[in-house]
Amino acid sequence: MFLTRFRVNTARPGARHLLSSPQAMHAAVMSSFPALLPTDTPTPDAPRVLWRPDQTARAEVMLYVVSPDRPDLTHLVEQAGWPAAAAADPDRPGWESRPYGPFLDRLAPGDRWAFRLTANPVHHARRKDGEPTKRTAHLTPVHQMSWLLQRQEPCGFRVLEKPDDKRLLPAGTTHTRQPHHGDRYELAVRDKRSLAFDKSRSAGPGSRKPPVSLVTVTFDGQLEVTDPTLLRRTLTQGIGKAKAYGCGLLTLAPLSVTG
Repeated sequence: MFLTRFRVNTARPGARHLLSSPQAMHAAVMSSFPALLPTDTPTPDAPRVLWRPDQTARAEVMLYVVSPDRPDLTHLVEQAGWPAAAAADPDRPGWESRPYGPFLDRLAPGDRWAFRLTANPVHHARRKDGEPTKRTAHLTPVHQMSWLLQRQEPCGFRVLEKPDDKRLLPAGTTHTRQPHHGDRYELAVRDKRSLAFDKSRSAGPGSRKPPVSLVTVTFDGQLEVTDPTLLRRTLTQGIGKAKAYGCGLLTLAPLSVTG
């Protein structure tokens, strides 16, 4: 497994196109692996290619990729990076790839980390009696946090709770009130995005596929490792749906740094 970081040059039109189109970014990321065919689909319980763009500072975006094989991002440098700088220094091609296995092997119960996850929190709901259930996005931060908290145990971690003196309660309330998840846990939700696009264009001439619509959010928080084996699977297979559209990649960092 490899963890790769690519700095996106947001001043370039190609970069802006990739960041605005999950389909285009997915295609660009998958083109980084010559051994993968467009028709290849990951087998269940096998590591897969996961990716996520992160805005780390104003006008700076980093693309993170976790993958079974080392990627070649030369085409991304040409389209959305700094090709002249990369050509001038062969030792710095425009991205960094490091083996992920040693980090995964060091995970141990009780370890505490900051984490980031962009996900597509959904549930299945029935709008009318007699109708089949339909996949529906969670739209409020409370339900989005609940979605993640329901998955923490099978994913091998627990989200840390805030100390009592850090919990935020509105004036005049007491601890007998049912707290908001953001009051209780070291967890925040940001960057809600509603995406809609037509898959038929990428499927080829004559193909008709229903349009795709999804809601994504980014979770920032702190966790404790409860089961390293399950967490390794989570880090290499992702969480939730829409992994082809930049969702599901969980990354860990020392508690002093989130991302």
